[in-house]
Amino acid sequence: MSDFRRVTEDLSVAPQISVADVDEAARQGFRTIINNRPDGEDPAQPSGAEIAAAAEAAGLAYFHVPVTGGPTPDQVEATNRILDEAPGPVLAFCRSGTRSIVTWSIGQAVSGQRGRDELKALGRGAGYDLSGVLG
Repeated sequence: MSDFRRVTEDLSVAPQISVADVDEAARQGFRTIINNRPDGEDPAQPSGAEIAAAAEAAGLAYFHVPVTGGPTPDQVEATNRILDEAPGPVLAFCRSGTRSIVTWSIGQAVSGQRGRDELKALGRGAGYDLSGVLG
């Protein structure tokens, strides 16, 4: 069941997606998927390779930037680079969507692309509380 939460025109986040959700993402116009979930967190989750294969079959770009706990500067930088270079709109996912939106929001704040208040409002609009991350 797809639970794509729009954050901006170019980015949506989601809790864990299935292979079937990849096809739905393509139908909804997404062009890139970022997987922020490490393989093996839950034995029931599809592997990154399964999601990557489904993305390729659907004509979507796929990137795996696994985040455990809070994102590292390298993970934030990698996400920023993907968002700058990959075709959009982008769907990023993890277990709940939190790591995806946190990684994105830190990148936006650090780069100065968006202010903290705007980021917190965008997070709230998508169902996430970013006040603990953005102050």
